Amino acid sequence: MLNRLRQRASDEGGFTLIELLVVILIIGILAAIAIPSFLSQKSKATDAQAKELARTAETTAETIATDNGGNYEKVTLAELNSYEPTIPITETTKEAYLSATTHAAAEYSVTAKSTNGDTFTIERSSTGVITRKCKAVTGSKGCIGESW
Repeated sequence: MLNRLRQRASDEGGFTLIELLVVILIIGILAAIAIPSFLSQKSKATDAQAKELARTAETTAETIATDNGGNYEKVTLAELNSYEPTIPITETTKEAYLSATTHAAAEYSVTAKSTNGDTFTIERSSTGVITRKCKAVTGSKGCIGESW
């Protein structure tokens, strides 16, 4: 019985060099396919964060106007941050931030900037029409056309 176990142990070998190289090649091909798609996901996430920030700023601007009799003249970066402290207004490399506002008595615009440089703007005209504009940096896929 012991002799049979020794013979079986000596007959079993490891993997051959060719088998190991084939497995490494397959893993390399899968990594080459997967890594670029994962990298583009980060850019999409930061753009989504900037879009969400612009939309939050739009809602906050409407709140400011409601508190001021329908007047949008107080829609500034500082006032938006005062009403909604979760709106970042200083530039960082880790998250999107509200980069600019314009305002008049009956209209405003808010612009959020993504960490990759894409900008997303929501404008309200004096007639009440809301438009969304997007400006992508070179090579970025964050904008499709001019709007979002």
